[in-house]
Amino acid sequence: MLKRLAATVGGFALALGGAVATAPAAHATPQACFYEVLQSHPGADPAVVEEACLTAADGSPESVRACYFQLRREYVPAQLALDACRRASQE
Repeated sequence: MLKRLAATVGGFALALGGAVATAPAAHATPQACFYEVLQSHPGADPAVVEEACLTAADGSPESVRACYFQLRREYVPAQLALDACRRASQE
């Protein structure tokens, strides 16, 4: 089970890394959000975390709020969710 989780996280990390490598530097922040959440709360579903961080990337208050609530549904602690979503929205 642990190997499976590690492979999944690794796959998402590579996918995000590839997307970030081809995107402008301003789009690197969703990746920081993704890693911050999974390092601090490894029990979260990587697919949900990725979607939440990408949601917050446009920087609007509504998208940050949507990101926050997606992460909270995964039982990510409130402060961690808020910080990560804000980080994803920074340019």
